[in-house]
Amino acid sequence: MAQQKKGGIGLATQIFIALILGVVFGYLFPSYGQALKPVGDIFIRMIKMIVVPLIFSSLIMGIAGTGDFKKLGRLGAKAILWFEVATTIALFVGLLVVNVLQPGVGVAITAGDAGVAAAAGKKSVDMMQMLINIVPTNVVDAAARGDMLQIIVFSCFFGVAAAGMGEKGKPVVNLAISVAEVMFKFTEYVMKLAPIGVFGSIAYTVGKFGLVMLVPLAKLIGSLYFALVLFILILAVFASVVTRVNFFHLLRAIKEPVLIAFSTAASEAALPIAMEKLESFGVPKHIVTFVLPTGYTFNLDGSTLYSALAVVFIAQVYGIHFPIETQLLMVLTLMLSTKGIAAVPGASLIVIAGTAAAFGLPVEGIAIILGVDRILDMARTACNVIGNCFAAVIVARWEKELPDDVLAAAYKRKYE
Repeated sequence: MAQQKKGGIGLATQIFIALILGVVFGYLFPSYGQALKPVGDIFIRMIKMIVVPLIFSSLIMGIAGTGDFKKLGRLGAKAILWFEVATTIALFVGLLVVNVLQPGVGVAITAGDAGVAAAAGKKSVDMMQMLINIVPTNVVDAAARGDMLQIIVFSCFFGVAAAGMGEKGKPVVNLAISVAEVMFKFTEYVMKLAPIGVFGSIAYTVGKFGLVMLVPLAKLIGSLYFALVLFILILAVFASVVTRVNFFHLLRAIKEPVLIAFSTAASEAALPIAMEKLESFGVPKHIVTFVLPTGYTFNLDGSTLYSALAVVFIAQVYGIHFPIETQLLMVLTLMLSTKGIAAVPGASLIVIAGTAAAFGLPVEGIAIILGVDRILDMARTACNVIGNCFAAVIVARWEKELPDDVLAAAYKRKYE
């Protein structure tokens, strides 16, 4: 990503200023704030149109460029191992915070959006069908729907086939390299509009939902935000000890994609720039292009933590005794049910509803948190992005492809 000129305001600063101004504008002029929804929507759509060609071309470039299929399998195994470690930490941090702070105690039960809650309760996550759906029947349809996991599977097979063709496959690989570079340049242009898009998106959110709605559930919002920050700190310290990498430097390096994810509540909006920032940090392209998209499906740390916290919150609201041994069983359930559902609309809501129903809790409790779900979604989306950036660095370190001298150069680099 092109750096800002010296003396100018950096992109991350511009985004942060736009975020604050959007909150103020939406609060003071709610009707005008709601009218800015198309501005935020256009920006998110512009980002989403980059994602599919970028992932497709980058994966082919990474896989065919190495041609080492054993290495690809090793990358996958190490990525999944870390995904499970991070997910487990997230679940237990969520349980710890919700049991200590008890945000559900004293919350008044209202009718809320019972229709939505009931509809969510009727849905369930079919793990076998999810496994079958990993394989696309039509890659064009998968691209049109933005099904990241199906695109990844097709791209991996395509990259392996291109590498297996040898010299005959080189023109395709070269084309993929060119497309990837063009898409990064494309991203650079789109990101110049990020402050405008963020302003419109956050002004709409505050204008539509207001700040008054936060008061009754302020404890829930505070609990989730505290839990996510605590989780990121624990994960950063743990990862730093395990890999001898200063992850607090990484947090500084990825602040732009994190701010974009937070303000838009859309992980896809942060993906292209997160890939670029990781590469500038020293993570090899083939690791970035494999781990990051895979993590967007299998490593939703923020959403996983939120699911554990929300289920126990519902029990607290209704005054239902939910012993710790039952909560630990719930953790095992969520370890499976939160995998591979990123492409499902309202995925967190469905998982929470299904888990609550499985443990005899009122599904209607979801209606209580629907009003502030957008505020909660912003934080957990930002956490998802951070968790996946951590995963890419950790896998690169385990693969010995992020040496100390490259890290030292990254530490010295001035991030705006």
